[in-house]
Amino acid sequence: MVAIKRFSSTDTDFKAQLDALLAFEGAQDEKIDQTVAAILADVKARGDAAVIEYTNRFDRLSAKSMAELELSRAELEAALNGLPADRRAALEAAAARVRAYHERQPLQDWQYEEPDGTLLGQKITPLDRVGLYVPGGKAAYPSSVLMNAIPAHVAGVSELIMVVPTPDGEHNQLVLAAAALAGVDRVFCIGGAQAVGALAYGTQTVPQVDKIVGPGNAYVAAAKRRVFGIVGIDMVAGPSEILVVCDGSTDPDWVAMDLFSQAEHDELAQSILVCPDGAYLDRVTASIEKLLPTMPRRAVIEASLSGRGALIQVRDMEEACAIANRIAPEHLELSMQDAEAWVPKIRHAGAIFIGPYTSESLGDYCAGPNHVLPTSGSARFSSPLGVYDFHKRSSLIRVSKAGAQTLGKIASTLAHGEGLPAHAKSAEFRLD
Repeated sequence: MVAIKRFSSTDTDFKAQLDALLAFEGAQDEKIDQTVAAILADVKARGDAAVIEYTNRFDRLSAKSMAELELSRAELEAALNGLPADRRAALEAAAARVRAYHERQPLQDWQYEEPDGTLLGQKITPLDRVGLYVPGGKAAYPSSVLMNAIPAHVAGVSELIMVVPTPDGEHNQLVLAAAALAGVDRVFCIGGAQAVGALAYGTQTVPQVDKIVGPGNAYVAAAKRRVFGIVGIDMVAGPSEILVVCDGSTDPDWVAMDLFSQAEHDELAQSILVCPDGAYLDRVTASIEKLLPTMPRRAVIEASLSGRGALIQVRDMEEACAIANRIAPEHLELSMQDAEAWVPKIRHAGAIFIGPYTSESLGDYCAGPNHVLPTSGSARFSSPLGVYDFHKRSSLIRVSKAGAQTLGKIASTLAHGEGLPAHAKSAEFRLD
C-alpha cells in the first residue's frame, strides 16, 4: 500500500502540514558547487581541450577533437528520415502545434511623439545566439528540443547551438530528429557543467551564446547559476509537480494516472490532489493501489507519492482554489464539470489545464503551449518559457530642443538632489 499523505483543511495543524509538504531544500550542494566551479574555470582557461577531457571522462568516450563531438546537418536529417512513420508524424504534428502557438506571441516595437517633438518608444530585438541544453543518458527528451528551440526560432534568434550528452556514444535518434525539425543550427555531443561552460565562455569550436535554456541535472543547474550574468538563463527549475483540483466527477483512474504522470519523473517530483469529497479521495486511493503495480516505473512513482505526494480534503471549491494559489504549482489541472468558471479564481500557476479531458501530458507534448514552466512556487512571479524570453527590449528616446527645456530643468533638480552635479550640468548645458 502506498503511504501517500492524506489530511484535511479542517485539521488544526493544516497550515503546518501544507508548509511541510511544500518544503523543498533547493539549496546548492557545496560539493557539487565546488566541482562545477573547477570545471567552469578549466573550460574558461583551456577551451576545447578541457571540454574534450571532461566529456571523455564523464560520458566514457575517446574523442580526440571537437570535430568528433559535433553532428552534421546531414546526420540530423538522417535521424528524422529514419524514424518510424508514426513517430515522425507525431513529432511533426507536435512541432507544428508548438510553432502555431508561439507565433501568436511576438512582442512589437512601439513609439509615440509628444507635442514638442520628443519621441519615446521601445525597440524589440531578438537575441543573436542561444544555447539549448538537452538532457541525455537515462533521459532523452525530444519534446524539450521542440519547446526550447521553436520559440527561439520564432523569435528570430539567428543561431541555435544545441548540446546533448551521449554516454557511451549512444545518440537518441528522436532527439536528433527533433533538432532537425526545430531548426537547430549546430549540435555538439557534450553535456554537464563543461557544456554549460563552453556555451557561456565560448571555446575554439563552440561559439559563445547570449542565453542558455533547457533542463539538466544538479551539475547543470549549478553551472547555469554560476554563469548567469555572463549569459542569460531561462530558469533553474526544481522537481516537476502537478496539482489536481477535482470536484469528484472525474473517473478516479484518470486522476490517479495524472498523479503518476508527474511522480514518474523522479523521486522528488510532487503530485497533489485537492477535493472537497472525502469519498472520492477514497476512490482515487483505490485506483492508485490498483494501477501502481502496472507501472514500469513503479518504484519511482511510489517513492515520489510517499515522500512528497498528498490527498487533501477541503471544505469547498473556493477553498480548493485558494490552496492552489498558495501552492502556485507548475501544472494545475481543474478536473471538474464547470472548470471554465473557476479559471478566474486562479492567480498563480505555470499552466492551467481546464476540464477533465485536458490531461497534463497533452501539454507536455503536443497541445502547443510551452512545457518549460516555473516550479517550486515560482509561478507567483514567473511565466512559461516563450518567444518573449528570446527578445530583449531597447528604450527609444529622442528629445527635441523644446523638450530639453522642460526635461532639463526636472533632471537638473533631481540630479542636484542626488548629489550628482555632472548629471545636472549635462542637462543644464542644453537649456536656452
